[in-house]
Amino acid sequence: MEHEIDLHGVSHHEAVMNTEDFLLRLSVNLGFQATIITGNSFRLQKKIIEEILDVYKFSYYIPSNNLGIIKVRDDRVYGKISIN
Repeated sequence: MEHEIDLHGVSHHEAVMNTEDFLLRLSVNLGFQATIITGNSFRLQKKIIEEILDVYKFSYYIPSNNLGIIKVRDDRVYGKISIN
């Protein structure tokens, strides 16, 4: 099951805190998948990547067909994501 958090209308500080809580809760489940909806805020995406995804070593990517989301998944099941 894929989970989703929509950060539209939330301050950047709140968005980072909510995303961290959301992902840490999900990460206890083997094989979790999540979508973080940031909209067109590249500043928010950068904060989430630097302050959460890189710190906790989550695997993630931003799909080229939708630059307003970040896809996160559990490497313990899928292995590392390779984006060429």
